[in-house]
This record gives sequence, structure tokens and C-alpha cells, in this order.
Amino acid sequence: MLGAALVACALTTALPGAASAEPTGVVRGGGAGVQRISVAADGTQFDGDSTGGAITTDGRRTVFSSAERVYLRDEPSGQLKQVGSYPIDSPVLSGDGEYAAYWVRLFRDTKIKLAQWTAGSSIGLDCDALNCSQPSVSGDGRYVANVATIGRPSTSQRIDVWDWHARTKQELAWFAHTAPSRPSISGDGRYVAYQDGKAKDVFLWDGDHGSTSDPIEGPAKEATVVQLSEDGSKLVYLSGSDTYVHDVSSGTARRVPDVKGLAIDPTGTYLLYAPNDTTGPSLVLRDLRTGTDEVVSDRPATAGVDAVSAGGRDVVFQSTADDLVPGDTNGKSDVFVRRFS
Repeated sequence: MLGAALVACALTTALPGAASAEPTGVVRGGGAGVQRISVAADGTQFDGDSTGGAITTDGRRTVFSSAERVYLRDEPSGQLKQVGSYPIDSPVLSGDGEYAAYWVRLFRDTKIKLAQWTAGSSIGLDCDALNCSQPSVSGDGRYVANVATIGRPSTSQRIDVWDWHARTKQELAWFAHTAPSRPSISGDGRYVAYQDGKAKDVFLWDGDHGSTSDPIEGPAKEATVVQLSEDGSKLVYLSGSDTYVHDVSSGTARRVPDVKGLAIDPTGTYLLYAPNDTTGPSLVLRDLRTGTDEVVSDRPATAGVDAVSAGGRDVVFQSTADDLVPGDTNGKSDVFVRRFS
């Protein structure tokens, strides 16, 4: 039970120091092209590295981290809120943009926090394990899937799903090791994909039936989870040098050869990938219906899960390149959005 494990944490809205007093690289009102989002509300660029980056289903809101702070941005209004501090890894975002989830160190242990746009603050999910990490959040922020590591020193781990509205928790799987097992949850919280990092198997849990699949990659392969689409229709995983897009309803998988899948859009239609051939673009968006590609960035860049809005309209990514937008003079890693419409 979650019980009294929800702790409200009020936060200030102080921004990192500015490297320039002039607004740079920000465009209001959308439109195709590249926009730098890791800037203050007035467009002033930060003087530290900005990393991560996730985007909502409709492309309106984004989350990123900079100078050990977590920021939520609402693009139509231009508002920017600091909603958390000291993330260990890149924050992830609910489909509606109301919640960002991230994990932090608390003394010797790690805990998960949910940052809320409306309140401009975060709440702590104080799980019953020493370390909770690698969160994935549902479309409305109600459900959080995470890894819970047991023992000190850590010897085992499990996959948990929290319903913090109902104050309940489900334990999906236990592993007698601490190899990576990062989960990915569907928008309605019904499905959770996760991996046995030691056996290199990927599984899909169906909450409606209380059942867990056999390894979806089959008995003869090793696989790694990338992301489950928000609508629960597709699961992207890596195996060997290829990416696979598993259709949940049919149980079949489509192979995308010689690329590293990074994210899939909420409808399961657009795959963001990095080509294994490093002589071309660094990030490419593929329409899985037609097989056609759009270049997201031809400069060095990386992206994480939750990086693509519905229909592939927007892609969020990070890069140290200084020629993606005018006025990028801070010499740091920044977070950008490529808008295709």
C-alpha cells in the first residue's frame, strides 16, 4: 500500500545562470523546423548542460533536466516551471503532460518522484524497497512502473506497478540478480513491458488478464526493451544489430535491420532510430506504414523514450551541435524539438 508514502515537496522556480542576455533559438506558435527548448521562458540560453527530453502526445509540453533541475515547458503559453531537483537520469513524461517521473538519491538509497505541472512541485513515491529506479509513467500519470532493488548490498530486484490514486502496488516479477530490467508502461496502465537483463529476455504483462507472456523475441534470441507505445499496440525491442516492432495483438514482429530503435510514437506508427552506419544522419524517423524516413538530425544527437509525439509530428532530442538554431553560443549540450508540421 502507498499509504502515507506521498510527500509533497515545494520547489522554487530559480533558473540556471544565463550564458546570454538575448533570447535565442525559441519560436512560439509551432511551425516546421528545429526549436531549442532548453532555454528560459524569455529565450535566454542556459550556461550549463541540458539533457534528456520527453514530449507529450499532442506535442504541447516537454520535460528536460539542466543544472541538476527538472523543467516542464508548455510551448503554446511559453511557460517554464522548475518542478524537481537532482535527477539521476532523464525524466519521463505522462502523455497528457501533467506529470514527469524521475528518480533521485536519498542518502544511500534511490527513490522516485512525480513532478506535477499544475502544482509546480513534486511528490515522493516512497516504495518499500531500499532503491526504486527507472520509472515509466502512464498517460495520465496515475500508474508508475519501476524497478525495486532488494538488499544491501543489492542482490535481487522486482518490477512494480503503482496506482497512486488507489494507493496500491502490484509486483510483476522477481529476479535473483540486478542486471538491467527497465519497464515501459502503456498509457492506460494495462500493459507493462520489461526485461530480464541477465537472460536477455523481454516480457509483456497484461494487467486485464493478470498474465505475462513468454519471451516475445522467441527462445533463440537475446533482446532489450526500448519502449511500449502509449496505446499499447506496439513494443519496440533490440536484438543483435536490428530493431524489432512487436505487434501486441497479433504477436508478430517487424524487423528494421541495422538500426538502433530509440522511441516509438504514442500510436505505434512512427519509429525513431539511430542508424548503425554513423556516416549519415544521427536520428531518423520512420513511418512504419509506408517505410519512408524523415531526417530528424544530421548533426550528432541522441534521444530517449517518450521522444516522439502522436503521428510523428514532433521529436525531442539533445545535441552539443551549435549550428542547429541561431544564437547557440553556450558551448553546452542543449535539448531541441524537430517539428515536421
